[in-house]
Amino acid sequence: MKYLLHSAIMLVCFFTFLSCKKADAGAASKSAPTNLTVVAAVSTDGSGIVNFTASADNSISYEYEFGNGANKTVPSGTTSYQYTLAGSNTYDVIVTARSSSGLSVKKTIQLLVDIKATVPGLLWAEEFNVDGAPDPTKWGYDLGNNNGWGNAELEYYTSRRENSIVEGGVLKIKAIKENFSGFTYTSARLLSKDKFAFKYGTVEVRAKIPAGVGTWPAIWMLGANIGTAGWPACGEIDIMEHKGSELNKIYGTLHYPGRAGGNADGNTKIVANATTEFHIYKLEWTATAIKVYADGQLVHSVTNTNSIPFNHDFFVILNLAIGGTFAGPVDAGLNNASMEVDYVRVYK
Repeated sequence: MKYLLHSAIMLVCFFTFLSCKKADAGAASKSAPTNLTVVAAVSTDGSGIVNFTASADNSISYEYEFGNGANKTVPSGTTSYQYTLAGSNTYDVIVTARSSSGLSVKKTIQLLVDIKATVPGLLWAEEFNVDGAPDPTKWGYDLGNNNGWGNAELEYYTSRRENSIVEGGVLKIKAIKENFSGFTYTSARLLSKDKFAFKYGTVEVRAKIPAGVGTWPAIWMLGANIGTAGWPACGEIDIMEHKGSELNKIYGTLHYPGRAGGNADGNTKIVANATTEFHIYKLEWTATAIKVYADGQLVHSVTNTNSIPFNHDFFVILNLAIGGTFAGPVDAGLNNASMEVDYVRVYK
């Protein structure tokens, strides 16, 4: 009898212990983050770049409000941001830590950022730090399909936010499988035409590209005289192109009279994780040479002379095409794809 009584007491204690543990776990999952700390390291070179580190117990995400209308949400709490307003300016930066149940805690820090009138050599930049539609002072759109844009492409380009939007510090160009104006895909093609063009310099673009078979993301440039000279006489510089059917093979290519279309002047380089991580694609363009790089690796180099059309102003283009003569057949299961661009910077 004592044995049975002892066993019963032990069982009661065991289940009581389990109940307490479950209650403790439930309470923890429903509690707000605690011990939120925020550290900001302001660059001393006058560039306006600030590296932030936030941490808190029981937090799964951190939202930054940078004090100038821009915001960004990151899971790790670590991020960087570049302020652009010249001079000495003070910003109230608000960081919100959130738990898995949605409860949150906030912390505000005051930040003094001293920016030189110009970053040395920086001619033009787009950091994509303000959520919403792309900046209309910097970007316009090519719209429609225009007979497949000369490449039998399948997409219909729009200016809708469904196809191009700035979110969390990056531009997202989204291709969507949908019936739209007689076409089966929509996407976006942004260009700086009539807003910004330049002759010679260095272009850096940090981007992550999609993997779906039939996708054709591109970072490229056209001669600003295309309206009068036509293509390929205006010249074309492809800083980065990628076929979804050939993962991680990055194309760097020039098109000009005698070397256009399938006879273009180009080369390739394998870049590991091109579709899962951000990489830097760069153009170095002078009066004597045109060089394309991927993560510092030379993809292609061409000697620049007066006999080829690369000695006048060019503008920048970012787009995501579907299908066509370059990308080839499209996977029937491809419903959406996205190219993400962190920044575009042009140095003189």
